[in-house]
Amino acid sequence: MKPSTLVAAGAVALMTFASVALSALPAAAQNAAQVDHSRGGASCPHCNLFQADFSNLELKSRDYAGARLRQADMSAAVMNNTTMAGADLRDVNAYGAVFTGVSFAGANMTNASFVGTYLEGANFRGATLTGVNFSGAEMDRAVGLTQRQLDGACGDATTTLPRGLRIPTCG
Repeated sequence: MKPSTLVAAGAVALMTFASVALSALPAAAQNAAQVDHSRGGASCPHCNLFQADFSNLELKSRDYAGARLRQADMSAAVMNNTTMAGADLRDVNAYGAVFTGVSFAGANMTNASFVGTYLEGANFRGATLTGVNFSGAEMDRAVGLTQRQLDGACGDATTTLPRGLRIPTCG
């Protein structure tokens, strides 16, 4: 075998090993101390709150800007006047929550559930809403929403939207 062939074969073997080794690493877990701190009522911008349970909590006027809230449970939470600008809100469950005046500006909300959520005065400017379920959501006074954002989301006949906007029906 030529030396160049051996080098190429070695490089392929090394890349395969590295790929297998990296795929075996666990996903970045939540920071338990940050979750406890936040559940206690503290702001926590840029924190790792992955899969945190905020259900049924009242956390008004908090700062979670840029936080990783992916797969968090916010069902029936009251989080009025809170900022989640630029946060990772993918796969969040916010069933029946109250988010009056909340900033979701620039947040990634892909595949989140906002079923029956109160979103009056919420700011969605630049937020990614792909796959978000807004069935029954009250958001007729939300700001920063565009038709393009809503085209990637879904709702139902009871979803209220700002005048002139529409949302596809969830299938």
